[in-house]
Amino acid sequence: MYVKICGIRDVVSALTAAEAGADAIGLNFCEQSPRVVTPDVAAQIVSQLRALPGSPVEPVGVFVNHPASEIRSIGKQCDLRTIQLHGDEPPELLVELSGEFRVVKAFRAGQNGLDALARHLDACNRLGAAPWACLVDGKVEGMYGGTGHTAPRDILRREYKTANWPPLILAGGLRPNNVAEAIRAVGPWGVDVAGGVESSLACKDAALVRQFVQNAKTAT
Repeated sequence: MYVKICGIRDVVSALTAAEAGADAIGLNFCEQSPRVVTPDVAAQIVSQLRALPGSPVEPVGVFVNHPASEIRSIGKQCDLRTIQLHGDEPPELLVELSGEFRVVKAFRAGQNGLDALARHLDACNRLGAAPWACLVDGKVEGMYGGTGHTAPRDILRREYKTANWPPLILAGGLRPNNVAEAIRAVGPWGVDVAGGVESSLACKDAALVRQFVQNAKTAT
């Protein structure tokens, strides 16, 4: 089970996630987010992670409607190999960047189902590229994520075409005490958490991070 701890803002939290066994950490460059991190700090975090034996944790740059030029600039400064497009980015941007980065595309799903996701993936395929993975978060109008709202698990289980679409990363409302249940209900390839492992807004709690990773890794 792939586990990503998102909204990391300091080296200590990044190393805690690595020691807990996380596969990835998210570095959020959206200025409107309470979990935003500057490129300078992000570069320090990535440098510390790259120095770990075997570099066990992949830093993922999280962008929301950033232009390609800014994504490239931050990606170069922070030595990023994987990015997450978490806004309303068109398929053309994913195609443009997929030759330079491994791209996770985020979607927000509600009770209306996965039609928008399906259309986006169809467009990407017509343009000759697809995301490395799809992250599905709960939908809250006017917000791009980090709300703690649960993605519709019954819809994901029923409508996500696992055999034909990129690997599914489940996000939204996950915590140490419910992640195993969510994994069993949806059957995702991976899970993503931000607020569910925080003791206060944007402050990661080491004990919660360790418990989340353990519960996710042993859920199946």
